[in-house]
Amino acid sequence: MPSSRTRRSQVQNYWPGFVDALTSLLLVFVFLLSLFMLAQSFLGQEIKGKDSVLTKLNSQISELSNLLQLERSKSSDLETNISSLTATLASTKSERDTIASQLAGIGAGTSNKDAQIAGLNSQLASEKELSDQAKSQLSLLNQQLAALRTQIGALEEALQASETRDTQSRTSIADLGRRLNLALAQRVQDLSRYRSDFFGKLRQILEGRADVRVVGDRFVFQSEVLFAAGQADVSDAGKTELAQLATALVQLEKEIPPDINWVLRIDGHTDKRPISNAQFPSNWELSAARAIAVAKYLTTQGIDPKRLVPAGFGEFSPIDPGDTEDAYRKNRRIEFKLTEG
Repeated sequence: MPSSRTRRSQVQNYWPGFVDALTSLLLVFVFLLSLFMLAQSFLGQEIKGKDSVLTKLNSQISELSNLLQLERSKSSDLETNISSLTATLASTKSERDTIASQLAGIGAGTSNKDAQIAGLNSQLASEKELSDQAKSQLSLLNQQLAALRTQIGALEEALQASETRDTQSRTSIADLGRRLNLALAQRVQDLSRYRSDFFGKLRQILEGRADVRVVGDRFVFQSEVLFAAGQADVSDAGKTELAQLATALVQLEKEIPPDINWVLRIDGHTDKRPISNAQFPSNWELSAARAIAVAKYLTTQGIDPKRLVPAGFGEFSPIDPGDTEDAYRKNRRIEFKLTEG
């Protein structure tokens, strides 16, 4: 019979290990998901800024295209005017040649002929004046056409330059996103390595302690290790334990490069039995006060306050949802988690 009970006890001991492993896997997944969301947020902000630049460039391209179309329309009108004036000039020359022929055939006979000649000479002079005016207008139109062609060329160059900048901006955005993802991945890898080193040192320091456990990416201290029941002042024994933790943190702070933004989260948790007194109206206040007390003590041991993030979770994140004394004890805890700032 003792052998049978021993076997049943051994079978039952597999379940907590399975739960811890599953919890660790879930926490790693949540951590990676949080990093992915942060990366997407940074990338989204950067792309939003680049989109504003692209919108401005597209607006400039549209304006240049409209100007180019207008100048081309003006050029077409001028060419039409030049063609009309050229035809008028040719007609005037033809009329002048006709009058000259008439003058040659008239001869120098009678006075009536002289009057006709005088009239024809006057008409010829008028036609010549019109021909000179047409030539002047034609020259002016040719100059305007040349100027318009120069402007069209400049607009086409500006349009091409804008399109080139647009293409370069899109390429720059794509490259920026790629480099941002690589940088974030490298930071996550670096922080994971330092977290692993930190956990290794804490395991050595706290080896053999039943009231301190590693759960996934967190170190879990039972509240009784650090605080008296219903209190938020760190006990003398708790200060001794926290001093060992601070020693590892100080060493870690020296090793992590300044460009890696990291923090130590300090999460306070209670069991679900209600508390209500003048100092702590609810478990939220108690859990938050304990987390803050731990953070304050760590600062006295040389930890930079900006690396500490205390938070109170009250009874709302239990490890064990049961109503037994063992469940209550597990849920009363302080968790330490090294993560990105």
